[in-house]
Amino acid sequence: MSCPIWSEISMTVCRRLAFAIFLVIAPLCLSACADMPKSAAEQEEFKAANDPLEPMNRTVFDVNDFLDRLLVRPLAELYRALIPPGIRDRVAGIVTNMKEPVIFANDLMHGELGKAGTTAERFGINTTIGIAGMWDFAGSEWGLYQQTGDFGQTLASWGIKEGPYLVIPLFGPSNFRDAIGLGVDMVMSPWSYIVYADGVTAQDTFNIASFTADGLVRREQNIEGLDALREGSLDFYAQMRSVYRQYRAKQLNGADTSAMPKFDDDN
Repeated sequence: MSCPIWSEISMTVCRRLAFAIFLVIAPLCLSACADMPKSAAEQEEFKAANDPLEPMNRTVFDVNDFLDRLLVRPLAELYRALIPPGIRDRVAGIVTNMKEPVIFANDLMHGELGKAGTTAERFGINTTIGIAGMWDFAGSEWGLYQQTGDFGQTLASWGIKEGPYLVIPLFGPSNFRDAIGLGVDMVMSPWSYIVYADGVTAQDTFNIASFTADGLVRREQNIEGLDALREGSLDFYAQMRSVYRQYRAKQLNGADTSAMPKFDDDN
């Protein structure tokens, strides 16, 4: 006789996988909208940009930017204005700590055992002594700083190419490999499965709250950085594409990315 709880969990995994597949298949279905360049110079520039879906990407980018100006940035400013810095730091710490299990799993999958060990220690220390990650004692007291690890990086370590540039609705800059990685990371995160013990409604509420908190924390931390990019860019879309690729390249090479804007599909 089948177990109802495991049956529902399997359905949840399937829904998340379906969403991950949608992130990749939808742009392919719309790729016919992209106009191929005609001249040799245009073709060379087109190849260098690796952005064959640019017309569609620009449309998605403009919608994302409109929503950011209309809703997300004002909410981030309100959050900053109403919530004291100390409490914002505690919220950011919890959000960061919740990502550690996925980072740990990905570090294991691409053979970074040292990073996986550091992540496991961080998670144990900050979850207990740091009270669910509100305080980063692992970093401040033991020098165990957060590692990077997502399934996009895992795929890269396995030799999978990044594929064309892609702008994902709500999530922003990415590429085909990292879009798949984003979907898999969502499936791998254990927290919604734990919350599911209280039912589907609790799980859905948690997922919405978690997504909102993560987005709000990231946006508040990047208000000035993204404003500077927007104001200093003749072509904001092209500038964001360039900055994202630099950020991702540094992540994949293990370089410090703390001075660069953080993007929604990266840990």
